[in-house]
Amino acid sequence: MSPPSTTTATEGDALHGLIEEREILICSGSGGVGKTTTAAVLAIEAAALGRRAVVVTIDPAKRLADALGLGGQGIGNVPQRIDGEWPGELWAVMLDTKSTFDDLVTTYSSDPEQAQRILANRFYKNISGALSGTQEYMAMEKLYDLHNDDRFDLVIVDTPPSRNALDFLEAPKRLTRFLDHRLYRVLMAPTRGVMRAVNVAAQAFVRSVSKVVGGEVFDDAIAFFQAFDGMEQGFKERAEKVLHLIESPATGFLLVASPKRDTVAEARFFADKLAENEIPVSALIVNRMHPRFTDEMPEALAARAHTLEGTDIGGQFRNLADFALVAAREEEHLAGLAEQVSPAPVVRVPFLRSDVHDLVGLRLVADHLFGRTA
Repeated sequence: MSPPSTTTATEGDALHGLIEEREILICSGSGGVGKTTTAAVLAIEAAALGRRAVVVTIDPAKRLADALGLGGQGIGNVPQRIDGEWPGELWAVMLDTKSTFDDLVTTYSSDPEQAQRILANRFYKNISGALSGTQEYMAMEKLYDLHNDDRFDLVIVDTPPSRNALDFLEAPKRLTRFLDHRLYRVLMAPTRGVMRAVNVAAQAFVRSVSKVVGGEVFDDAIAFFQAFDGMEQGFKERAEKVLHLIESPATGFLLVASPKRDTVAEARFFADKLAENEIPVSALIVNRMHPRFTDEMPEALAARAHTLEGTDIGGQFRNLADFALVAAREEEHLAGLAEQVSPAPVVRVPFLRSDVHDLVGLRLVADHLFGRTA
């Protein structure tokens, strides 16, 4: 028996179960596989089931706003409610890395003056939006904040392409490692009255860095670390809470892919990384599948087309054989991945006649995603 080309009722029920039971759903996968659309569909379905769902994206293309019909209104760093015919609630957030970092600094500062010194520091202004890994860590912070917001009982996250999503998972650990690193302690030495104890090493380090980045830039950095003094423990504790949250049973990871060989390879890579962290894949969602119009083998259809060559029906069999061959190859690509994420359900969504750009299109995707099509 050939694998199904669309979602079965059982697989749709399994996906519904995730929406009803989990507190966080994280959609991960490579670019261009319909991850943003999938996150939006899950949020709409959650609202239809009566949940108070918020979907957050860190996708710089801002496709989520268009898919939800917000158009030029856009989505900001503050949750925005979207009206619709559902018993629950639907909200959306577009991550603003710097604003989220600013909020975190304000939270862990000992007083308003300390927060202001950091927020006004030129070094901080540069790293708060541009430092590698900052976006991923702040996405985790936003996730944590939304999870603890009483307005929501389900947070759905649309992550960057999968290799960056690994940074998303590693961000809390990297912050903790940095705060424990010897280099950080050297930088903090002037703020703790122990510069003399590390005088030779620290002074040499300061001179070397100043030659590379300039004395003014380095002075800004030292001023930043002076202002940051005393906040490390709060940041470390928060990072540990975030890590515990994403590793808890309350969080589900949905792997989104297309049946192309390269995106399947990306999905397998990400599934491996999740397994290394002992995090199971909750569901595999495969978008843009070619439909299967028959269970006959492509070779048999091609042979029949050859015997009917020159007739109208022969051309139809040729087209059918081509479709069957593509569908069979897609299933071959997916076979190893499906086995790798087992027992997670494999949910298939076929090619649609048009692009998804509004709520109507999202509902059509939902019908396929949850097995409501004939």
